[in-house]
Amino acid sequence: MFVSFQRVFTLSEKSWSGSCLQYKWQKTVGNYLAVSGPDNLVKIFDRHGQKVNELNLPGNCVSLDWDKDGDILAVIAEKSSSIYLWDANVNKTSQLDSGMKDQMSFLLWSKTGPLLAVGTSKGNLLIYNQQTSRKIPVLGKHTKKITCGCWSSQNLLALGSEDRSITISNHEGDTIRQTSVRADPADVQFSVMKTDERSSPGESTVSVALGKKTLFLFNLNDPDNPIELAFQQRYGNIISYRWYGDGYIMIGFSHGYFVVISTHIREIGQELFQAHNHKDSLTSIAISQSLNKAASCGDNCIKIHDLTDLKEMYAIVTLDEETKGLDQMCWTDDGQLLAVSSQQGSLHVFLTKLPILGDSSGTRIAYLTSLLEVTVDNQVEGESPVAIAVEVEPSFIAVGPYHVAVGMNNRAWFYYVSELPVACGKTIM
Repeated sequence: MFVSFQRVFTLSEKSWSGSCLQYKWQKTVGNYLAVSGPDNLVKIFDRHGQKVNELNLPGNCVSLDWDKDGDILAVIAEKSSSIYLWDANVNKTSQLDSGMKDQMSFLLWSKTGPLLAVGTSKGNLLIYNQQTSRKIPVLGKHTKKITCGCWSSQNLLALGSEDRSITISNHEGDTIRQTSVRADPADVQFSVMKTDERSSPGESTVSVALGKKTLFLFNLNDPDNPIELAFQQRYGNIISYRWYGDGYIMIGFSHGYFVVISTHIREIGQELFQAHNHKDSLTSIAISQSLNKAASCGDNCIKIHDLTDLKEMYAIVTLDEETKGLDQMCWTDDGQLLAVSSQQGSLHVFLTKLPILGDSSGTRIAYLTSLLEVTVDNQVEGESPVAIAVEVEPSFIAVGPYHVAVGMNNRAWFYYVSELPVACGKTIM
């Protein structure tokens, strides 16, 4: 169930003031949010905004990423050859010596296995297997700094570098494809381009933004015929893009434009949808496949579209306090929470999906209205709704004449229902 935007919490630390933040939700479950600012720290918060732990680094965080199951957070920092690994299951941090002599510049976990790729400022590569602890150093993968990359679902690794080339490697680090590009690459992604019905299975297309102006599509099965798509100058620079659906690409541009194109061979590069979503600037876009929604942010507002009908604006949220504008945004994998950061160093988390949970007793009903809130209502008797703050995110709710119970697993909490609800302090095991 998609709910109207409800702000769950805002994080605003003094040390973040005036800076843009780097952050990522824990993969799969979305219970943790890792955030780094300009203070040599990575802070880990739970989904209610409570700090769980922090990693002290010798320099600013360069990159961070969660493994596919959300068990391990990996971090690389300036002035360090170590990879910092935080285990979410035991809340412990360990350090792994990368063995790299030059500064690490890029880090990314595989989508399908326990492999971690780390690139450096001189173009070297390390592939680390978390399960076996095996490290594969690959010297000279590129001749300059590795700046971006992506794993495919078949465990191929595409990397982009300041040497203006793209390499495709297997999970052992062997180069299987390489191509030169005419501008600095950014935001490398794997996907499936709908060229024809005979397309081979798997993610065989590598896309990359070049010089913030064009989109370069490189088909591994047809490497001699790459496609480069240019856009109207009035759109500005490419800020971000996302593949979705059956071979469609959504692109956000710096001047506030939000464009969808198709990669179907008969309509390649055609604009299927275009909107001037933000007056002055657009800074990020995000897609939630589970919600079937797309979001863009810019200036000081967030706009939500339904992917089935992009012309319909589903929601608009304005953050009046963010006078310097918004920066990045990121959805949890299940689409329940959307994090949005600002140019002045704040991080806002919104609830965008809530399970339908409730119960009734006579004419009284109790239902979940936020992650940690149950509302009791009795419109037949003309009673005012009462919101009760609960201890846990419940998986079930029950209501009786005088009490509300919420629970998960084998525990339940009971609350006395009155004008000022008070927990009974009774827990059943």
